[in-house]
Amino acid sequence: MHVTHDPAALPAPTIGFDDFLAVDIRVGTIVEALPFPEARKPAFKLVIDFGAVIGLRKSSAQITEHYTLADLPGRQVAAVVNFPPRQIGKFLSEVLTLGFPDADGKVVLVTPTAGVPNGGRLF
Repeated sequence: MHVTHDPAALPAPTIGFDDFLAVDIRVGTIVEALPFPEARKPAFKLVIDFGAVIGLRKSSAQITEHYTLADLPGRQVAAVVNFPPRQIGKFLSEVLTLGFPDADGKVVLVTPTAGVPNGGRLF
């Protein structure tokens, strides 16, 4: 499956509700943000707290255009927690932190508008 970041792209094909339920999207709070200078594209290393059941997970996120390392701790974000881990250089990214492209294609994080408990599942 090819994923495009083109905001003008056509919608994906229709899927069943069970397909949606197979993607486990949870909310977590960033507890640590670190530089990732060895990444091919500018990115940060994040440690995200998804609550007692899922715990802490690591993610590589290409979010350097809109965020600084100091902006990120304490921010809640949405992430897919049931993809297999992905090796990015020497870093193992365990979750996919979600965002939308701005008008220039730079990532803006998906964040709840009010605080919610870590580990809550998107529905």
